[in-house]
Amino acid sequence: MSGTTDTADYDLPDFTLLPDLAVRPLGGAVIWANDESFAEKENLIRPEASGFRPATFGNKGQVYDGWETRRRRGADGNAPAADDCDEAIVRLGVPGVVRGVVVDTAWFKGNYPPEISVDGLVVTGFPAAAQIAARTDWTPLVPRSKVAGDTANAFDVHGDGRFTHVRLRIHPDGGVARLRVYGEPKPDLRLVDSGPIDLAALESGGRVTDCSNRFYSQPQNLLLPDRSRVMGEGWETARRRDSGNDWVRVRLAGEGVPDLVEIDTSYYLFNSPGAATLTGIRADGTEVELLPRTALQPDTRHRLPLTAAEPVTEVRLDVYPDGGVARLRVIGALTDAARTRLRAELQ
Repeated sequence: MSGTTDTADYDLPDFTLLPDLAVRPLGGAVIWANDESFAEKENLIRPEASGFRPATFGNKGQVYDGWETRRRRGADGNAPAADDCDEAIVRLGVPGVVRGVVVDTAWFKGNYPPEISVDGLVVTGFPAAAQIAARTDWTPLVPRSKVAGDTANAFDVHGDGRFTHVRLRIHPDGGVARLRVYGEPKPDLRLVDSGPIDLAALESGGRVTDCSNRFYSQPQNLLLPDRSRVMGEGWETARRRDSGNDWVRVRLAGEGVPDLVEIDTSYYLFNSPGAATLTGIRADGTEVELLPRTALQPDTRHRLPLTAAEPVTEVRLDVYPDGGVARLRVIGALTDAARTRLRAELQ
């Protein structure tokens, strides 16, 4: 995260600016859990923060917006064994290199797990969930570590391995509200090597590297698949009270030649930017104007041809002066050099 970034989340680790590879809108799925007696495993990857309504009881007790397992008992009916654990497996929406994990125990105060661990796995194809759960070649990402209740517990992850699945283990049992898996997307090259693509999309391997402000929502939302459904599913900045403007910088899937941009302000009715520019950044750091300053309308998908056809590795979207954008699409083709590099990375 750049030191110039103005954000309301100063206490969050730098890795949280990376995309959450597990989140449901990106295609993540909780495919297996050994137990979900009190609360469903699918809650782990919901995009919104966990909520809580006190004294809301269902047939299984207090309703929690998270994943909660039963209370384990040992063979003698007392405390569980030291190595007992419950586990859930998440298929990432996009494979990638994991840089950090947040195990959020929000609202779990007397029923959170005292320790957790997280592992990664590479899976080819689409085997059954039970087959994945039986695999023994998991790679440790977060060793068994203590966590606090009602807390977003953050853990740095080191290493450059690419993973398609992660496994959360809670020792010995309890509840976790959300699991966030932040990293760099590394999709299958076959999915981005067949012609023009959205070079900025998370599914293609693009990602936001920096932005001026993320007061209301994360800039990575710009690069999610599908159209946004409500205003909160895009990127919105605080109201500026100076003469500057807001911006977001995106690293493309690889060096490519973009020829079309889509700047979508859907659902931003009274808080969309008044105008925007798009700048391309070449591999050597020099810049090229791709879209001159262009007026934007509220609640509109602006599909605009670009003025330059040059290979770039990054783009910067400047919005004037502030406001919200739902999606950013940068349509173009990878260069031959980019295809060669990506092919080498995934071998």
